[in-house]
Amino acid sequence: MSEQMLVKPTMKETLGRFYQSAFGVSQQHALYDRSIILIAITLACLGLVMVASASIPYAMREFDNPLHFVTRHMVYLVLSVLATGAVMQLPMSWWEKYNPYLLFVALGLLIAVLIMGKTVNGATRWLSFGPLNIQAAEPAKLFFFAYLAGYLVRREQDLKQNLKGFLKPLAVFFVLAMLLLVQPDLGTVVVMFATTVGLLFLAGSKLIQFFALFMTGIMAIVALIILEPYRLKRVTSFLDPWQDPFGSGYQLTQSLMAFGRGDWFGTGLGNSIQKLDYLPEAHTDFVVAILAEEFGFVGVSCVIALIFVLVAKIISLGNRAVARENVFAGYMAYAIGIWISFQAAVNIGASAGILPTKGLTLPLVSYGGSSLVVMSIAIGLILRIDYEQRASQIQATRSNKRGKHNG
Repeated sequence: MSEQMLVKPTMKETLGRFYQSAFGVSQQHALYDRSIILIAITLACLGLVMVASASIPYAMREFDNPLHFVTRHMVYLVLSVLATGAVMQLPMSWWEKYNPYLLFVALGLLIAVLIMGKTVNGATRWLSFGPLNIQAAEPAKLFFFAYLAGYLVRREQDLKQNLKGFLKPLAVFFVLAMLLLVQPDLGTVVVMFATTVGLLFLAGSKLIQFFALFMTGIMAIVALIILEPYRLKRVTSFLDPWQDPFGSGYQLTQSLMAFGRGDWFGTGLGNSIQKLDYLPEAHTDFVVAILAEEFGFVGVSCVIALIFVLVAKIISLGNRAVARENVFAGYMAYAIGIWISFQAAVNIGASAGILPTKGLTLPLVSYGGSSLVVMSIAIGLILRIDYEQRASQIQATRSNKRGKHNG
């Protein structure tokens, strides 16, 4: 046996061979990070499986078709793939140029939903286009983050030097928040606020402004909770759900039972009891509870690990973009990373009883066409940013080689 065959390959070489065998290209020469696609596809496939498992009893009772939600979710997955492919063809310069117009589109969607929106469970959040329902808040989030990233590039000095530059994007956020609260949709407002605060901090706003904004936001959210009886009821039931297990605490107690039954390794796919009309919204807001029941602590930990790695890669990409002076792309990556991490934390935390219920989906996993398509567009944006960074690096390397050769 030759000496070369006895040498054990390193982890980097092993991963490189995996990339080459799986995608027909070496990792070094890939035009974007394939692992981001792999994680997104894994989460989406897991979401399809869990939506199928969690929704069958409810779909059978309501529509006499056990595959009602599964079929719709598959349609949304196809639309998500098409949307991702389309977004990957758009250069980031397009988003940087047209982000102010995207903000007007976001405002238009939020106003339209109040005029002609569809009301479900007392909330007017959806625009109906035949068989498709679009939740206006989902594209509004993405468009607002694009505007915010563009504003931070255009007004970088104003943001760092005076209060006026700091308050302008907050005024825009305030208008959007008011439109969202009329629906009502406090959960989306909280996600947008957290992302706005995080992005302003990363853009270099003064610490005193940052902490003032943070404290003001916390006080505003507390006030909104106290002023609305149903929100206050949610918070009190979250603090002690067992006080009223068949009333205000019903959904959370059923979710906690699902977590408890799952134990370490779960009861097995399809063996959940809580999905049998015990846990409401099992395939949307509380899909993690069914995941915990069927796959246990290990299954939930794997999902959290996948989301953590995805967010870490996105934030790292943002760092690289900012370091190479592609500031808009970097801020856009930061916004998407904060958005995904915070929304996932709220969804999982609400299902586990750590946070009050906010009605937010788990990115790429929960049932919900608007959320799935818009989050897929966000992933497409990340892949485009990564592609442009790698292309510019390759171009710079070739230019240096030509310069040395000519010299």
